Amino acid sequence: MTTTEVQGSTGGLGPGRILRPRAKVLPEHARSHNRSLVLQTLYRSGERSRADLARETGLTRVTVSDLVAELLAEGLVIELGQRESARPGKPAVLLDINRSAHQIVGVDLSDHDRFRGAVMDLDGAIIASAEVMLEDDGRSATGDDALAKVDWLVERLVAASTAPILGMGVGSPGVVDLSGTILTAPNLGWTDLALQRHLADRTGLPVVVANDANAAALAEHTYGGAAGDMMLIRVGHGIGAGLLVAGALVYGSHFAAGEIGQVMVGTDLGLETTYNRDQVLEHWLSVPQLQRGIHEAHAAGQDATPVLREAGQRLGIALAPVVGALNLSEIVLAGPTELLDGPLAEATVHTLRNRTMAENHADLSVRMTTQGQDIVLRGAAVLVLSGRLGVS
Repeated sequence: MTTTEVQGSTGGLGPGRILRPRAKVLPEHARSHNRSLVLQTLYRSGERSRADLARETGLTRVTVSDLVAELLAEGLVIELGQRESARPGKPAVLLDINRSAHQIVGVDLSDHDRFRGAVMDLDGAIIASAEVMLEDDGRSATGDDALAKVDWLVERLVAASTAPILGMGVGSPGVVDLSGTILTAPNLGWTDLALQRHLADRTGLPVVVANDANAAALAEHTYGGAAGDMMLIRVGHGIGAGLLVAGALVYGSHFAAGEIGQVMVGTDLGLETTYNRDQVLEHWLSVPQLQRGIHEAHAAGQDATPVLREAGQRLGIALAPVVGALNLSEIVLAGPTELLDGPLAEATVHTLRNRTMAENHADLSVRMTTQGQDIVLRGAAVLVLSGRLGVS
């Protein structure tokens, strides 16, 4: 199944780009922005007439009619029929995104033992899925072997699609730049891997590759109702974070924003100690470390709650300066619920409360994600929706 020609950006998400356009802009940017504004309104609300769209977007009726005609011709928008109305005059014709016209391929490379993928509709619902295990002959694939597994998975997913593919989104561990090049992903043995270009050349599809935690943050924002000032902490084999400020993703000067797992937390070895891997957040919070600590506690006949509580305290120590500097309203945890929800999350909240000024952060919430294990896959769908249509 190949893609259809759809006008719009294929460049993914840039620094400072607001995910959901809400107002008119300068004339030189107006066409693409207004197009996204109409699509965004239909995507989030659905079943709107041309007059409704003009009223809700602030665009003129002429502009809306022109844009709708273009979107109808491309098959991105459909007419649903006339609205029932008791008022005199011709009833308005209702419009919506053509939600069945295209599908999206999403790929999640963040699990420590497998790559996962899915074919999704435009609302992020999974239509078909596939996965490939990383381990062969007792060793986990890295480098070119890992890339070959990505190619195999993508080939299966494209073949499983039943409608034209709007694009492919990929969430990868490591540091990923705006061109979709994986600058470094140590666990997979990748350095300067131009994965976005590789997959685009191989499939002929528009492809967007991003850090897995950033993709997860987008999923929580689009499908989970998360705030526009939010940090999502993804806990797995390592620790990563996706950060939204004023509704835009934060990348950082070297595309490493959110790499909090390698930050030293606490002053156990004194204030003058240099970087020490045994004192970074991952040492307490990663899933393997938590499981090891719980197993050791149980083997010794002890309660494992202190292990979870200390991990939550260390997370709170790492987050307090970020929350204080950015005045975030929400921290979302993504990972195994049995590990994160309960004593760990409670200790995180308690530590944050103790280490930040209460009146500035009284409404800060710390909660589990609503997206479950498919959060990166659904975030990959948002990468495509935002990059191709300007909606999320």
